[in-house]
Amino acid sequence: MPLNQHVRTQLEDMKQTTNTSAIKQEDPTVRSAHDVLSGKSKKGWLARLMPFLGPAFIACVAYIDPGNFATNIQGGAKFGYQLLWVILASNLMAMLIQSLSAKLGIASGLNLAEQCRNNFPRPVVIGMWALMEIVAMATDLAEFLGAALGFNLLFGIPLWVAGLLTVATTFLILTLERYGFRPLEAVITSLVGVVAVSYIIETLLDRPHWPTVLFHTVVPQFSGTESVLLATGILGATVMPHVIFLHSALTQDRIVTKNPEQQHKLFRYELIDVFIAMGLAGLINMAMLIMAASTFFNNGLTEIGTIEEAHRTLTPLLGSASSWVFAISLLASGLSSSSVGTMAGQVIMGGFLHRQIPIWVRRLVTVIPPMLIIISGLDPTRTLVISQVVLSFGLPFAIVPLVMFTSRRDIMGELVNRRFTTIAASIVATLIVALNLFLLYQIFFGG
Repeated sequence: MPLNQHVRTQLEDMKQTTNTSAIKQEDPTVRSAHDVLSGKSKKGWLARLMPFLGPAFIACVAYIDPGNFATNIQGGAKFGYQLLWVILASNLMAMLIQSLSAKLGIASGLNLAEQCRNNFPRPVVIGMWALMEIVAMATDLAEFLGAALGFNLLFGIPLWVAGLLTVATTFLILTLERYGFRPLEAVITSLVGVVAVSYIIETLLDRPHWPTVLFHTVVPQFSGTESVLLATGILGATVMPHVIFLHSALTQDRIVTKNPEQQHKLFRYELIDVFIAMGLAGLINMAMLIMAASTFFNNGLTEIGTIEEAHRTLTPLLGSASSWVFAISLLASGLSSSSVGTMAGQVIMGGFLHRQIPIWVRRLVTVIPPMLIIISGLDPTRTLVISQVVLSFGLPFAIVPLVMFTSRRDIMGELVNRRFTTIAASIVATLIVALNLFLLYQIFFGG
């Protein structure tokens, strides 16, 4: 009986996959992409690129989530422009890791969680699933609180009402997935655009000293132990484990080709997607730190430690428009990253266990912890920082398998990592894991 049930489940999965593939083949974006890959498209370079843009823009949301607001504001307020180079370094690492994740989905047709299920013993798979679920929920907690805080700061409504608004809005965003991947990608990219435009405005209002900004972007410097610790926090918490799993899922069946030459071409287009999206995320993070440095550090306000303080202090320093723009950017960041976090949770469960729950059930379950925090009156910014600690535990279980799988020819075929790529990715993985272990040690034993 269990065997028959297993066979029926496999047949149903195959049928669902076939139907999904048929639907995707009818998608105009997919048709355009295949025309480009086969050399049939006669469009200009930009028009040929457009069908491939999207997955990295969803993934890049994790790099501009409310947790980044907290660390970048603290870094700029305490040390001015000095830690800009840390953001640049961490962004380059993120580009490498996310390109490997995208490549895994393209080459193998499976996402990272599915590869773990196929290659690791069952007890290890169950343990990894449980840990990554906790990580995904911790991530969603930070992102949900950020969105609620954005509603609260923007409209002056109680935080618990802002939480309910966040639930309703993210539900609406996630329902777009039923209409295909393009509508959801468009909304998420638009929200990223709102954050980007907001910080362009903030930067213009700040009027930073650009020669100093450029110097600290390329010259590594520290100012004592505290700056090292904060730099470790910025660098170590940049690469989010849940979005490593998600990115491979976004590319695994978006545009499918088994032709090695077309796979290489597809991956080159995805690299452009990663470069543009992650580059934009890096510039936004830099703008956050520049805003804090120009506004707070240069005015002697080095103890700005919370998002609420930053919002409140902007008005007398830069005018009411700046605080409104700040709140709008926080809201857009929270809504987009909370939606992406829920998507990542679905990928993690589906990949590790081959089981799914309705996305509205997952959304309801994941909003319980942040709503309890809001109702209990705990400090949202402090909770954001604590949630980043939880993420540190999950990083090795995402990065190490990713480097392992993308280095295996039997999994990757012609897209297997070159030796230099594997060495660079291994160094990055070791550095990120070491920095997160150091950060955890400082938090728990550093006094």
